[in-house]
Amino acid sequence: QVQLVESGGGLVQAGGSLRLSCAASGLTFSSYNMGWFRQAPGKDREFVAAISWEGGRMDYQDSVKGRFAISRENAKNTVYLQMNSLRLEDTAVYFCAADRIRLSRSWVTRNPDDYDYWGQGTQVTVSS
Repeated sequence: QVQLVESGGGLVQAGGSLRLSCAASGLTFSSYNMGWFRQAPGKDREFVAAISWEGGRMDYQDSVKGRFAISRENAKNTVYLQMNSLRLEDTAVYFCAADRIRLSRSWVTRNPDDYDYWGQGTQVTVSS
């Protein structure tokens, strides 16, 4: 059974930092690009960041560039999202997703429909 389990969410003050983790099991982790998405109430799910299978390529939504950093440790089957300088608008449920690499696809994708597996999400709440 494939599982993606997020952790690290919680309540943090604006300007603070938080690191999310996503532990994967039941899959060959290095065969998947990994992504982070988020969804706030009343808003569409949006792409946050993605990282290629070997960790060499990263992509970020403009609003998080310079503040968030995605990384992975394939030996630990884990992908991370370091979030710094958090803002109120970062409040959302954050989802980890796995995208099996395919010859026809580029390194990473922002399209949630391209992802094969999803975690249950972890709540991040930024307060003033």
